[in-house]
Amino acid sequence: MDEETRRNRIAWETASAKHVREYQELLRQARDTSSLFPAEVALLRPLLRSSPTVVHLQSGHGLDDVALVRAGARAVLGVDFSSVAATAAARRAADLAVPCRYVVARLPGAPLRDGCADLVYTGKGALIWMPDLAAWARDAARLLRPGGHLFVYEGHPAVPLWSWDSDEPRIRPDRSYFGRSHVNDTFPGHGAVEWQWTLGEIVGAVLATGLELRHLAEFPEPFWRPDGVSAAAWRGRLPNAYALLARLPD
Repeated sequence: MDEETRRNRIAWETASAKHVREYQELLRQARDTSSLFPAEVALLRPLLRSSPTVVHLQSGHGLDDVALVRAGARAVLGVDFSSVAATAAARRAADLAVPCRYVVARLPGAPLRDGCADLVYTGKGALIWMPDLAAWARDAARLLRPGGHLFVYEGHPAVPLWSWDSDEPRIRPDRSYFGRSHVNDTFPGHGAVEWQWTLGEIVGAVLATGLELRHLAEFPEPFWRPDGVSAAAWRGRLPNAYALLARLPD
């Protein structure tokens, strides 16, 4: 494991302790509400009607996994870098009696057989931790059965540029849309290295695997808002998230 990956893992094991401290609160959220955004539900609803087997890459606290099962998935297998996050997610799934299982692994290189999933779901702070985007895309694609889908709901690549100023949107002078990486200076990944990919690079990496693009959309709403912050960049004028749906041909 290289030094940047090692530091990132330490940062995320530390940040994931929040999932343990707030276990009961997250359990209530998973039981009583859905963590899926309306845009996700609209795109996933036709796929979930067939009760797909789902692999969730970088599954985090696992609330999306519970929501996917409740929305129709047969079962979800989550893969995450953090043993703290995966352990808490597995406990939550057991408490709720939902068919979600978890594997701790570094990505790309999921320790899963080829063609094991009808749907690969990922995003919400996932791709920024991938230093090799092409390898990530190939790994996601190999998990799909013919006719299966890759679904990404992710922070927009322009988000690192936006300041958190509350009066008006501003671009941070220390960031570039075409930069390769930057050091995260906010919770939860404070001190970790984030990798930057343009929207064109992301789409290109997915298409290079042979997947067919079925849907691409951008949204002004961020997928995550830290407590106590009300940034002008989140008020509808700038892109803060996107959704990508691609299909492996039969």
